[in-house]
Amino acid sequence: MRHGPGWFLALSAYWFATSFKWFLVLLVLLPAKVAELSPPEEKATRLGFLFGLGAVMAILGPPLMGYLSDRLGRRRPFLVLGSLLTALALLLLVHAPSYGALLLAYLLLQLADDLATGPYSALIPDLVPRGERGQASGYMGVLQVLGQVLGGLVGFLLPLGPQAYLAALLNLIGAALSLPLVPDRLPAATPRPFLAALAAPWRDRDFRLVYLTRFLVMLGFYLAQTYLQYFLADAVRVFAALGRVLAEEPFQAVALLGLLISLGAALASVPAGKASDRLGRKPLIYLSGAGLGLLMPFLLLFPRYDVLLFLSLLFGVFYGVYLAVDWALVSDILQDPKAHATDMGLWQTSIVVPQVLAGAFGRPLDLLNARESGLGYGVLFLLAGGFFLLGAFLVAGIRRAR
Repeated sequence: MRHGPGWFLALSAYWFATSFKWFLVLLVLLPAKVAELSPPEEKATRLGFLFGLGAVMAILGPPLMGYLSDRLGRRRPFLVLGSLLTALALLLLVHAPSYGALLLAYLLLQLADDLATGPYSALIPDLVPRGERGQASGYMGVLQVLGQVLGGLVGFLLPLGPQAYLAALLNLIGAALSLPLVPDRLPAATPRPFLAALAAPWRDRDFRLVYLTRFLVMLGFYLAQTYLQYFLADAVRVFAALGRVLAEEPFQAVALLGLLISLGAALASVPAGKASDRLGRKPLIYLSGAGLGLLMPFLLLFPRYDVLLFLSLLFGVFYGVYLAVDWALVSDILQDPKAHATDMGLWQTSIVVPQVLAGAFGRPLDLLNARESGLGYGVLFLLAGGFFLLGAFLVAGIRRAR
């Protein structure tokens, strides 16, 4: 029996809530609470410490929780407990009376998120037949983007307290919508040590290539995204189109570009996912990587805001094509059905590590710009374009996907 849109939306509902939650926590709630609870001269250091600690947990947590889920042959208890603890952690975070309490709330949030999303990430390979995985991946992609769009609107319109309460409520609603689709029992994995379970997928050439593909594409994305506001401030300066000033400040200008990227990604994700079920995953990955990579030099050649508006929408379309296929691609090549959650949890780290590396590029960017105006941005965007191209065309070597 083929599944309809309602089934795919329910399957992706918790991913929507997760995307919404992390957009608000990382961009709005956590920075604001750190600033509120810290001396002004220490707020950046304290925020950086929390981000670094969260990154370490996000690398270790999903594969560990996935491993436990596989060992027990259970998915539902992890989603139930993880979603409840996530809602609690959000409320503790926004009401934290001190930096120490904020740190503990953030640690609980990371633990709860890993508890839920590690096993949850296995649902596409668990439940979706190969011929529909592109469609499922497309819905995951579009709801991820829509969660970020809604997060941006809520972060702009509501105070911190209502933001956290809404994130907690949507987290519970998302879990409730996805939970009926989650199988109660699965065959338990053969007992083996955690490190052995983590090492197993790395012996598979296809898994290594799929991981590296996503790692490089996301590294290109975070390199371009992280420093875009600074590029607008230093190189573009005037944020106008068709003779009208659309934004006064760089943060407003980058928010509008981000909205267009999200719009393009939302429009492209589901159609691209369906196309990958018919045409194969690789042609869509090639299209996405080539489009993203070739767009990067145009940022340097035409540093004008009206041009960037069009490029952002086009970037979003190509990025949406990638989001529509990446879950399906990894689901196609997994070999051990009893290790889906472990392997998918490990695959999820291919997002976190690029974020850390992109953050480490800040110092080289400053040094290159100090040597020659704009040099750092030139290197940055060309590197991003190269990563997009390299990541996309690595899929040519994958044998168990077409």
